[in-house]
This record gives sequence, C-alpha cells and structure tokens, in this order.
Amino acid sequence: MLFIKMIKKTIWGILTFTVFLVTCVSAQIDQNFSSFNQAKLFPITFNGPAPNFFEGALLGNGAMGVVVTTRPDAIVLRFGDNNVWDIRIAENHRKEIGTFNYVFNKVKAIPDTFSSLSEDTWFSNYVKMAGENYNKPYPRPFPCGSVLLGFDRRSVDMVGYKLDIATGVCTIEMRTAQKNKVFLKIFVDLKKDKLWMWLVNPDGSLHTNIFNRIKIIPDPSTPKEFPRYSVNENLKRGTLSFRQTLPAEEPKEYNMGKGDPKDRAFRLSVTVNLPINDKIQTSKMRMDLYGDKIKMSPLESALSQVDKFIGTVSLEYGADSTVPTKAISIITPKMQDLTLKLDSNINTWKDYWNKSGVVLSDSFLEGVWYHNLYFFNCAAKAEATCPGLFANWSYDKIGTAWHGDYHMNYNIEQPFWMTFSSNHLEKDLPYVNLINFLLGSSKEWAREYYNLPGAYFPHSSYPVKMTMNPYPVPTWGWEICETPWAVQELWLHYLYSGDTNFLKNRAYVPIKEAVTFLVAYMKRHVASGLPRWGDNDFHIFPTIPPELYGLQPGFKYDYDCIIDLALTKFIFKAFQEATRVLGTQEKEKYLLNNIRDILDHYPKYPTAQSEKYGKVLVGAPGANANVIYNVPLPLTPVFPGDDYGLGSDLTTLQMLKNTYKNSQNEGGNDLVFRNLQAARIGMLNLYKFKRQIKYCLLPDGTATDMVMQSGGRYSDLTTFDFMAHMGIWFENFALPVVINECLIQSYDGIIRLFPNWPKNKNASFYDLRTAGAFLVSASLKDGNVKEIKIKSEKGNILRLIMPWGNEGYLITNNEKRKMTEKIISIKTYPGEIIYLRP
Repeated sequence: MLFIKMIKKTIWGILTFTVFLVTCVSAQIDQNFSSFNQAKLFPITFNGPAPNFFEGALLGNGAMGVVVTTRPDAIVLRFGDNNVWDIRIAENHRKEIGTFNYVFNKVKAIPDTFSSLSEDTWFSNYVKMAGENYNKPYPRPFPCGSVLLGFDRRSVDMVGYKLDIATGVCTIEMRTAQKNKVFLKIFVDLKKDKLWMWLVNPDGSLHTNIFNRIKIIPDPSTPKEFPRYSVNENLKRGTLSFRQTLPAEEPKEYNMGKGDPKDRAFRLSVTVNLPINDKIQTSKMRMDLYGDKIKMSPLESALSQVDKFIGTVSLEYGADSTVPTKAISIITPKMQDLTLKLDSNINTWKDYWNKSGVVLSDSFLEGVWYHNLYFFNCAAKAEATCPGLFANWSYDKIGTAWHGDYHMNYNIEQPFWMTFSSNHLEKDLPYVNLINFLLGSSKEWAREYYNLPGAYFPHSSYPVKMTMNPYPVPTWGWEICETPWAVQELWLHYLYSGDTNFLKNRAYVPIKEAVTFLVAYMKRHVASGLPRWGDNDFHIFPTIPPELYGLQPGFKYDYDCIIDLALTKFIFKAFQEATRVLGTQEKEKYLLNNIRDILDHYPKYPTAQSEKYGKVLVGAPGANANVIYNVPLPLTPVFPGDDYGLGSDLTTLQMLKNTYKNSQNEGGNDLVFRNLQAARIGMLNLYKFKRQIKYCLLPDGTATDMVMQSGGRYSDLTTFDFMAHMGIWFENFALPVVINECLIQSYDGIIRLFPNWPKNKNASFYDLRTAGAFLVSASLKDGNVKEIKIKSEKGNILRLIMPWGNEGYLITNNEKRKMTEKIISIKTYPGEIIYLRP
C-alpha cells in the first residue's frame, strides 16, 4: 500500500511538473514569434516625389548601397559601394613630422602663459604642415554613378514609395493617364552587387514598360585629373555601361598614359529585358529646348515601350587589370531568374531578422529598433570593406566629408555597439577585419614615431595601404584613448560570444599590442614620479580629451583624461582575463606584472564640485563642472569603460546620477552615446530620448547628427543641421543598443531585466545576447515580469537578478526548483534552456 502511494505521489509530482513546465513554455513567451513578421509592421514610406538624396529609399547588401530617389519625371538610382574608393593618398613631410619626443620637447618649451599654442610660430607652422596630407580631398569613398529611368509626365504621375524593411523591397507607385496604378519594384541582391527591378500591376503581373528613356550618369565629382571613363553600349541587348579607372598615385606622380599597376577600377552596367530601341538611329535622339531633334549624350537612349519591363544594374570593381574594358557577357533579365533571386533574398532576410526581436508598447521606439537593424544590414557585412562615416551611400560630395574615413574617437566604434546585444555578432566582423588591417601600420607608428613597442592606433585612418599616420597633428592625433578603444570591441565580441577561437585568432594579438604600447607609455619617466606629480601613480601623459580642448600650453587638461583612464583600465583587465582563458599567463608574465603595478598605482577619475549637484565626474583634472562637451566624457567610466553602473555602490551611483544631471553636451554625436550612458544608470527619460530622435530624423528614416546647444564649440551663428547634409551617418544605426540596454543589461556579468523600462509599459524581447554568451527572452506585462527564457550557448555561469526578489522558480529539462536568492548564480551547460517564472 505504501509502495502504491509512493508511486501515485511520484506520478502526481511528474504530472504537476509537466503541467507547470508546459504552462511556463507556452503561456508567456510567444514561441511562434517572428521578428521577420514584426519588421513588416514598420515600412518606410514617402508620399510624392522624393528627389532629394536624403528623401530616397535606402537599399544595400553590406557592400553596394543604393539610394532610390524619385522625381516628377523620372526615377534616379544613386550607387555607392564600401569597396570602391579613391585610393590616392598623400604621405608627405615624413621627415619634417619628426618623432613624438621631438614634438613633445618643443611643445614643453612653449611658455604656459600663452593662451593658446597657436601663438607660438613654430607650433602654428608645424600644425599646418602636419595636417597638409589630411587636407587633400583623397582618399574617400568614390560614388559609382546613377541610373535614370525617365517617363513622360503627360502619361505617368509619380505617387510615392514604400520600403518593406523585412524583405528589402522598395515599391514605387505611379499612376498612368488612365489613373491605373503601376508599380516599379526594386531590390538589391544580398550576395552579389546587383540590383533587380520590374514593373507590375496591382495584382503582381508584369506591366508594359512606361519608361521612355534610360541613362547612366557618371558621378559629377569625378576629378578632372582622372582618366576619362569609357563607354560601352549594346542597344540591341539592352545594355548601357561605363568603366572608370581609379588612379593609385597623386596627380603630380601619375602617368595618365601608362597608369599604375596599383590602379583600381569599377564598371556600372544597366541591362533591360528589351531592346533599348528597335531603330538604333532614333534611339539616340531627343528634343531640345527649341523642339529640334538632337543626339542624346553617351550612356543615354530611348526605351522601347512595346514589352514588359525587367531590368538589372550591376557593379563590378577590383584591380584595374581585372575589370574588363567591355561589359562582360550580357545576360537578359528574366522573370524566372528574378523570382529565384527574390526568394533567396527573402530567406536571407528572414534568417537575419529572426536572430532577435522586440515587441514594445511604444511603437515609435519599436520602429526605431527595426529600422536601424535594417539599415545596418544594408550597410555592413564581413565580406566587404568596413563602412566609414557615411557607409555605402554616396553621390557627388555627399558621403565624403572628412574623407568618409575611420575616426577612432567613437565614430567607427559606435555603430558596432549594437551588434552584441542585438545578437548579430556576424555584423561586428567588418570592424574586426578593420582593426586587424590597421595593426601593421599602428605598430609601425608606435615604433617609428613614439619609439615604443606595441601598437598605437591613429585618430583617422583609411582602407588603403598606409605607411604613416594620416593625421599626426598633435591637437587631436595624441588622443591616447583611441588605442584601447580601437581594440575594446574585439574583447566585447569574445565576451558576448564566448568564442575562444575568435579570442585566440582574431582578438588576442591586437589587444596585446595595444596593451604593450599603453604599459610602455604610462611607464615613461615623464609620466610618473614625485617631483612632477606629487604621487606614486602612473599617469597617462600627455593625452588629449576628445573633441574638447586640444593641446594646451603647459599641458593643461592634457593628462589623465577620464576616458583614457576608463578605457585603459578596461583593456588592461580584459588582457588579464584573456591570458587566463588562453593559458598564456606564464608567457606574458612580464607584461602582466607591469599591468598589476600600474593598476596598483592608478590615477583616480577626475571630479569637480557642482554648485547644484555636488561632486561630479569631469573630462580632465582641473576641468570646470560646467564645461559643455562634444563627446560625452564625464560618464565614460559608465560607458564605454564599463567600470561603473547599476552595480556600483550607492555613493558612486549617486555621483553618477549627479554627473548625468549636471553634464551638458552640444550634440552632434550624443544621440546614441549619451543616452546609452543614461540607460546604464537607469536615468534615461524615454520621452526626451524620443524627442531627440525625432529632432534628428531624416525623411529616409535614418537619424543624422544635429547640434543641440551653443556655448561650447558651436556659436549662435552655427547652422544646427550642418552635419545633416554630409551623408547618411552610419554611427547612428547603433540606436537599437540604447533600447536594448533599457530592456536588459549585463555589463558586469550580472543580467538585469528591464532596468530602464517603465513598469507601466508592456515590452517583450527575444534572444537578446548578454555577456557570457546567453540568449535571453523575457516579457513585461502589467508591471510584472512574466517569464524569462535563457539559452546558454557556452555553459558559463549564469548570474541574474531575479525580478521577483528572492522568490521564483527555475525550470530546466532536468529539474524544477524554487529560487530563494535575489541574485542567482547557476552553472549551466552548453545548449541548455532555462526558464524562470514567478
């Protein structure tokens, strides 16, 4: 009898556990959730003609970028590509630039009574000379031309476009004179630099061609000293094409007749499925201002309007010797091929979207999340050159300011911040490739300029071969923070992936070289010692606070900048952990001993007293509490330093909150950066955040850089949107990371759920990635966290703050148990799925 009771009790327990588990799995987290379907809810639309570059729909495959603009009389497609650059580079004045010690001693001798170093004739001349290379208009992204499809306004009317971000298909709506709807659909092949387009009726069937002319327009910014582009036309096969050589040498060195073995080239070709015109003679004629027939320009022709319309635009590029002088074999676009490619594209988009997702009661922020993940996928991929300031969209001078290059004091790092928590580690690889590409020249600069071991990563750089620092001007070129910042994301990639092969083969060497330089730099005799410093600390001296004071007489403010201290400490600790993980501690004993010595004698973060808020962090020792910043320096120990945050003690946390309330930023680069810092300490006001996003939004759905206030570097005469016309700011595609940090944080290895999300606003997220290689899904409804699902990819220890205090249940395939700790710590195994419920 006792045995039977025991069996009944066991069966009842199993049934109870099974019911509980099934309820847990099905009741709260939507197991059928599709981020792909969710993205479909947020198309980008534009009513009426969109002739402006910043009104057009953005398409791309991570290499090629296309801006789809529309006019009342035409559709114009602007082409750019991350792989196509004006590769010329100026590397003059190598001897005159000298070494760091030479410049340092010259600056040191300038009286500290000067109000500015520019008062010194030598320094003023030196800065001008050192900046001369950078002042050349090259290198830069090179726009690849435009394709125009014209129509007769008497027969066709432009209505607008709709961009489906879930599939990357742009649909342009037009009306015929009979008021019938006709649509041109456009998408970019995600695996090949090729655009597809086709005309359809409302039911999806092919529509007869409505375009009366087609034209390719080489970019108007093409330098006069470039070789003339070559034209290739095959009107019977429906093809127009041009080829442009990109010289490798500066104009004074370049031989136009012979060229250079290092020259590169590209070709843009458009092909339609019908003869451009049956009568070749008439296909090249058009009316002029007086109604007379004149010959069309090269790369322009009339279009036959007797058949359906399907077209492609292809972009080829590479070494000049490998890009054919004539268009390669012409393949007539066919609907069967288009359908196969579109289906393949949609499946690729589905895979991309379904890596993670969010559902928010705030539809605006949810749309921002999905829009910017779409833009990022269009802008970057591992197989292409890393995007610069303005990614792969360019036309004329748009997208070429500041060379469209890599600025290492936040601009190039920022967009990739979103790849980690959004669970798109593959999108971080272009950045990883860039750092490994820059490593050789960075080591060379450390050795030749600083006479130090390791690698010093430059302020600005290009994706072309460099043999010296492109911007060796000491005003900004001496920002030490850029070296640890450059390699930080390699460690974050490991931290969020748990991939030891990546750490060993892609991250370890660049991190070690950066650390080697930083140790040597801080252990120089001028950076430590009682006579100068009055303490036993190792200082970061000299250095430059990013985008603030520049180099000052007497090196005022040019030491122990808060971001230098935060990032250097971060990368020192990361290297210590890397040696533990890879078992290289004995091999790196000397370097590790020096790191420990420095960390034991490390300067404190600079602070000042605010009349209103008390003790606050500031950018550099001696700085006024009311300084207006460009880069949001005071809270960099919170982010990107990851030294402080919600896990800090109450006194520190209060100082952080006071610092946030007190700090002022002039805008231009704080849309993501400063709001992310605020989220990290639970201080982000989502209403203000949304207002700032709306202030920065362009018609194409991207957020640009806008000035927020005068009084710092900007005056009342500054045009507050002056940066909006420069290009599509790649850096702001990181906006999803701010939303992610409101939903989940793990900077210190402890997972916090909804740390900056209003409890009265429902929210769910799916497979957001945390440090430790965990994929987390959770839902907040009616003020309560309903359920948490966690997948452990690498079997690390899971640390999480239970949203229900010291109550809650943990359920795995093997057990169900009540949790009594507020902060749980659980050993997991690879692939394990864990559920937590109240």
